[in-house]
Amino acid sequence: MDAKRCVFFLMSGLALFALACSASAEYPQTTPASIEANSEARLREVVVSHTDDNGILQLYRMNEDGSNSRQLTHSQLGCRMPACSPDGKRLAYVQQVGHGLSLWVSDLDGKNARALINRGNNLLPSWVPDSKHVVWMKPKPGKDPSHDSQIHLMNTETGESRRLFTDPEQIKFSNSMPSVSPRGDKIAFVSNRSGPMRIWMSDLDGGNARAISTVTRDLEETLQLPVEQKVPAWSPDGQWIAHWEGVEMTHLSQFTGKQDHERDRQITQTWHVWIVGNDGKNKRKVGRGDDPTWSPDGFVTRAFPDPERGGPKVVIETNSGNKELPIVPHKKNWGRFTWVPQNARHQAD
Repeated sequence: MDAKRCVFFLMSGLALFALACSASAEYPQTTPASIEANSEARLREVVVSHTDDNGILQLYRMNEDGSNSRQLTHSQLGCRMPACSPDGKRLAYVQQVGHGLSLWVSDLDGKNARALINRGNNLLPSWVPDSKHVVWMKPKPGKDPSHDSQIHLMNTETGESRRLFTDPEQIKFSNSMPSVSPRGDKIAFVSNRSGPMRIWMSDLDGGNARAISTVTRDLEETLQLPVEQKVPAWSPDGQWIAHWEGVEMTHLSQFTGKQDHERDRQITQTWHVWIVGNDGKNKRKVGRGDDPTWSPDGFVTRAFPDPERGGPKVVIETNSGNKELPIVPHKKNWGRFTWVPQNARHQAD
């Protein structure tokens, strides 16, 4: 599988913006987050992957209201999936090189960039709290990277790497989309150990693994299709895990070849972001969308298609409702974003 096809299947919510806009129900009305922001409060920063004027994904550092945007990369084929280290000093990200997807690391300003691994396809890096190690998923060729993948760990200073899980019973199944807990003792990931893709949580070495977020069977029975879960993300306090949940896009008419607009509408309406406690309790639907992250102060973000913008709209929950984060320019595609830790701002002062 080449790099473009690999990313296409992984980022299903992003790949079908146009289709979802016409097939899904209304999305919540939002206002820019800066409208509510205290004028005396300092804006937080993010690093965003979005397309440049040539349609190539690049990394940009900016304020959360989209202001003061600075381009960090000038890739020929594209950079996506940025992850800022907990100490706020470095970025890990994925860059397309040739027909593969390489894992790269740089300073927070984009300087001193170097490849950590160039072989094959490498996706969704996540830092360990020591800001020295990263985990990521390495899929095998196939239709959906998350269905045939293993998680790897690397020391970014020495280049030493290995597969994270080693138990033969663990690696009989796919393990993908890793997210390390803020304390570094747990990892959330996606696996098909129980059948459909589900969010699992385990010790960092894979021990004591269990599915963490239950799925209501009513929807699966109605559509006669599996509901899957993907892209887990830990809250800053380690108490919650956000994730996407829904019926995969491969069941849409575009892929099955059987036109059924009503069924397509029902499928796209399953695409939601949820949160669940790290004990598997108190599951709550956040709203429609994909690609959840957490702000430094513990609010969930999600993205969904916006016909007026001609691309994704990113929103964040606040105490007074959903607010827009205008971090992706109009008519631009994107490849996810990451929050810059507050300590990085202090270091820059």
